[in-house]
Amino acid sequence: MDILKTLETEFNIKSFQAENTVKLIDEGNTIPFIARYRKELTGSLDDQLLRQIYDRLMYLRGMEEKKAQIIKSIDEQGKLTDEIVKALEKAKTVTELDDIYRPFRPKRRTKASIAKEKGLEGLCEIIMGQKMQGTIEENALPYVNEEKGVLTVQEAIDGAKDIACEIISDDADIRKEIRNEISRNGFVVSKADEKNKAADEKKVYEMYYDYTEAVKTVASHRVLALNRGENEGVLSVKIECDNEKLLSVIRRRVVKKNSNTADILEDVIADSLKRLIFPAVEREIRNSLTENAEEKAVTVFGKNLKQLLMQPPIKDKVVLAIDPAYRTGCKIAVIDKTGKPLETGVVYPTPPQNKTEEAKKKLLSLIDKYGVELISIGNGTASRESELFTVEMIKESGKNINYVIVNEAGASVYSASKLGAEEFPEYDVSLRSAVSIGRRLQDPLAELVKIDPKSIGVGQYQHDMNQKTLGGALGGVVEDCVNSVGVDLNTASPSLLSYVAGISSAVSKNILAYREENGKFRSRKELLKVPKLGPKAFEQCAGFLRISESKEVLDNTGVHPESYAAAKEILKAAGFTEDDLRNKKAKGIKAKIGDIEKKAKELGIGVITCEDIIKELEKPGRDPREDMPKPVLRSDVLEMKDLKEGMILKGTVRNVIDFGVFVDIGVHQDGLVHISQITDRFIKHPLDAVSVGDIVDVKVMNVDMAKKRISLTMKLGEEK
Repeated sequence: MDILKTLETEFNIKSFQAENTVKLIDEGNTIPFIARYRKELTGSLDDQLLRQIYDRLMYLRGMEEKKAQIIKSIDEQGKLTDEIVKALEKAKTVTELDDIYRPFRPKRRTKASIAKEKGLEGLCEIIMGQKMQGTIEENALPYVNEEKGVLTVQEAIDGAKDIACEIISDDADIRKEIRNEISRNGFVVSKADEKNKAADEKKVYEMYYDYTEAVKTVASHRVLALNRGENEGVLSVKIECDNEKLLSVIRRRVVKKNSNTADILEDVIADSLKRLIFPAVEREIRNSLTENAEEKAVTVFGKNLKQLLMQPPIKDKVVLAIDPAYRTGCKIAVIDKTGKPLETGVVYPTPPQNKTEEAKKKLLSLIDKYGVELISIGNGTASRESELFTVEMIKESGKNINYVIVNEAGASVYSASKLGAEEFPEYDVSLRSAVSIGRRLQDPLAELVKIDPKSIGVGQYQHDMNQKTLGGALGGVVEDCVNSVGVDLNTASPSLLSYVAGISSAVSKNILAYREENGKFRSRKELLKVPKLGPKAFEQCAGFLRISESKEVLDNTGVHPESYAAAKEILKAAGFTEDDLRNKKAKGIKAKIGDIEKKAKELGIGVITCEDIIKELEKPGRDPREDMPKPVLRSDVLEMKDLKEGMILKGTVRNVIDFGVFVDIGVHQDGLVHISQITDRFIKHPLDAVSVGDIVDVKVMNVDMAKKRISLTMKLGEEK
């Protein structure tokens, strides 16, 4: 297989893009580095596509290794032919390779292998040859052999049929046709398991108690729901297909014209299909459906996660964070503008204590003492009561303070983690959660990277998926976000640093240790003094790290050190000084340079690199999150009972799933906008129209207080 040609075709890229991308990967370059600093070589392929190419490259190389192993194994058995080699070369999936290798794979003892031990292969050949002389009984008689354990003619016939059964089952073409037939015309069927049905108290799987859907149309989220229901013992799931059609597929392949063993082969074909082929193919198809469903779910999860991580930070605000609770009280933390905790404590404004006046007095004193400008409230247990209390307190105080309801998913995971304990050893678990809730408002990315991406809560069925695959994909999303924003080398936590291109978890801890021992980094070059951070790691990470205190002004930009000389020449040619750049006064560089191609040629750099340097010089250290929708700041409260049909509200998209989006409209119960209610134009997936973090206008369609369900529409011009 020509892997480069395959990548070129599958991703619709040019040959130089495929060749250079593979070369860069093989040289040990990270995806963020390739995407940002090697655009000339890749033709500006973005990080998302580069990751897809990387994954496909690894898969194809794995296929080639497997082919080589299979060829070696068959050759060692003395059974390798040109036809087998050609079939292996043509195979495009691991399943096809497995089908070809199946007849040669060492098997555990089967009915067929036992029959072979009894010397019945000759009789099988007569049956499969289909030009038998005499009756089957006459042909079987010579194979009766007490020493070998064949006591009767019927035992000889049955044994020969077992061998034939396995031969048919091992035929790669037959398996492929059966698989295709089931994929085209089969059905996924689920029934309630009557013994365990009672376990589904909330009727989560009720729609699947008696459910049938075509294999080719079953939606990804339904595949994952069926799997979960089956794993919980509530559902019995299987695949069904017209048995006669499947039998006819095998007959066409096996039974010859003028066959005189067709009657015997009919039994063999039926047994092979029922006992060997169908169960195996059913497993393969269900595995394939699950893999495809997981792949789509991971993609959706990744896009949601990216939007969440790239939420704009609310900078330069002193924040009061409230982690709501009932019996144990609300944990509070005041965080300064840099994210440093100033004071923590506990108040009891919620049931059963209801010490609201005491809580107001304490919080107002903290607001005055530290100049609090914003309140961050977690959306967990007792959040509604805490919000009501906060609104009342703000009104009574007469202060111009807003609050934001913050998604606290994963905060408890972080606060109970080793990382949380290392960061705040002086606080107990609950107070760490309060600090995290406050910091999520100030810098969502810096805080959320401390949490396992799977615990952030913007996907569906994430706990049912292949955890290694999910973890790898989501880790890539976090890495891309961290590197696109850039990291302050002198304030970043080890968690944040470990996502920077080229920096491992061990090296991130070494950076922290160096910082603690030697004080702040004064230049990017100083990174080379960090243990285990060599020239290659420096090349990968340097451009993504910022040092505002450095004498080298370019150390606080996204310009890579390899391009410093070119950047200074561009700055000079545009008539600006390094002080102009430091004071963000280097404006209109592109217009002053004029002919970019000419300047790039003079400097010996690529045109794309030249343009990127100019962009960075004009807006040094620009945060891409500035373009994202800002959080909704609230000052009053709305309850679910206040909602009326036709009400138009502003909300924040909290989660995007296959069949719709959940929107926070400030009533502590997210409303669902079904995919059909998102837009008038046809969309295949909600992500085609909206993303997590988007601020959207919605209209209330229906409110079900009993089930706590809110139906919303984004088609504001239409009636319900």
